[in-house]
Amino acid sequence: MDVVKEAPIMLITDAVVVARILNATLVVPELDHHSFWKDDSDFFHIFDVDWFISTLLKDVAIVKRVPDKVMRSMEKPPYTMRVPRKSTPDYYLDQVLPILFRRKVVQLTKFDYRLANNLDEDLQKLRCRVNYHALRFTKPIRELGQRLVMKIRSMANRFIAVHLRFEPDMLAFSGCYYGGGEKERYELGEIRKRWTTLPDLSPEGERKRGKCPLTPHEVGLMLRALGFGNDTYLYIASGEIYGGEETLRPLRELFPNFYTKEMLASEELKPFLPFSSRLAAVDYIVCDESDVFVTNNNGNMAKILAGRRRYVGHKRTIRPNAKKLNALFMSRDTMSWNTFSRKVISCQKGFMGEPEEMKPGRGDYYEFPYSCVCKKPFKYFNNESSTARDHDLGYAGENEDDRRENIGIGGDGPISLLTETEEEDILLD
Repeated sequence: MDVVKEAPIMLITDAVVVARILNATLVVPELDHHSFWKDDSDFFHIFDVDWFISTLLKDVAIVKRVPDKVMRSMEKPPYTMRVPRKSTPDYYLDQVLPILFRRKVVQLTKFDYRLANNLDEDLQKLRCRVNYHALRFTKPIRELGQRLVMKIRSMANRFIAVHLRFEPDMLAFSGCYYGGGEKERYELGEIRKRWTTLPDLSPEGERKRGKCPLTPHEVGLMLRALGFGNDTYLYIASGEIYGGEETLRPLRELFPNFYTKEMLASEELKPFLPFSSRLAAVDYIVCDESDVFVTNNNGNMAKILAGRRRYVGHKRTIRPNAKKLNALFMSRDTMSWNTFSRKVISCQKGFMGEPEEMKPGRGDYYEFPYSCVCKKPFKYFNNESSTARDHDLGYAGENEDDRRENIGIGGDGPISLLTETEEEDILLD
């Protein structure tokens, strides 16, 4: 699964927080090159490393590689360990820090979801500083993303971006069934074997629990039921759709103004085509710039974008209430369109990106960054342009005390941390 879709932003951000907890300096991480997508992109291919380091200068100590003097001083290779999921700060202080001091370099592997969701407010604000300010895509990715946005804006003043997770690996991982008979069961079953620890699931049970991504057709029905007409412009952010054009046809028929990055930038996209992570980064930019962002799933990218759009002023984000929508889709033919529409609108209450949806302690912090938004409008200064803009919600840490400790950052692959003073202790993720 590619880097952006499966949220290295979460991993990197949490690695920064862990580094702060340990008061260590971090080496820019390597990213996973062994996933389903076989993408050899590294951190500097996707994110602006220099911007990252300079933006966090008062918060973190970051180096691009482990200094030679540290490597020469090490008697043994880096110590490798894996921490439990959702570990607390106390766990890192009690279990990781002593090893870090003894071995100088510690490598933390498989760093997904290795830090608790609920942390002290200053650590939550650090998550926001990293996520919404320090992590900026490289210039080629940003420029291509903005060109796609401009092309859509030249055709329509407003557009919807749909993050459509319907790739074969996504469906195989979900354990869901979409009516494709033995062919689908065999193909997705073979892909599912790549994850040896996945439990046997009931496709019907998963759908009733709301765990199955909506099909493209179901996304179209939901949007039409919510009142979006067939003249609405859609940008579809996706990888390889299982079933190809046949799967997408019902959505195209409901919304003829249907565009993808491949349709808008065929030639400009060619240098990016071998790299799924960079393609996903381009999609991320267009989704972030859209007037309405819609997802067919409740995965990591959807959560991160939902949180980011709340942070910059509650831009509309629609996520499906899949558990309730499933029953409506199953009984669609038994009711009139008006009845269906009314019921969709009813069951989507609380899933439409309204400001009141964000409450302290609700859900994943990346989706609901409560500690980082203000209750009153204030002047928000854009990091790139340094121009003031009015937002209803913004960065609550803007005026906090500048006294900050040094820290580091991580990702899918190894990260490194050094102590602030002697640059001896390193943490690798």
